[in-house]
Amino acid sequence: MNLPLRTGELAERAGVNIQTLRYYERRGLLAEPDRSLGGHRLYPADTVAVLHVIKAAQRLGFTLDEVAELLDAGRRRHPTPDLRDRAIAKIAEVDAKIADLMAIRTTLTEVVDARCDSLTNCTCEDCPLPFLTIGGPPA
Repeated sequence: MNLPLRTGELAERAGVNIQTLRYYERRGLLAEPDRSLGGHRLYPADTVAVLHVIKAAQRLGFTLDEVAELLDAGRRRHPTPDLRDRAIAKIAEVDAKIADLMAIRTTLTEVVDARCDSLTNCTCEDCPLPFLTIGGPPA
């Protein structure tokens, strides 16, 4: 059955909170729902799938602005193949973040191996941190 869902029902089925639904409406991610005679929001049953798509896209690293643009592109009469290009760009972003995280991990490992004991007054030899005193002149 494809009966419309009230706000609480939709939120529960989609695994989001009610404030998220309203926020997504304000952002244009969800169409403004119809209203019952009593003024309750009535969402089409397929809104659950739309919410799952939004959450999946967020888990893949897309911002809500990007998700909104992708949803808008998909809703056009002649959708553009924008997702592939955006996914390629997102892969590049992820690769850059991974490289940054690996550099951070390497430096942290060097800190542990050097037995650094302080950010401001480290007494280890050959400190891997790029500074020995915070706020002082560079060495």
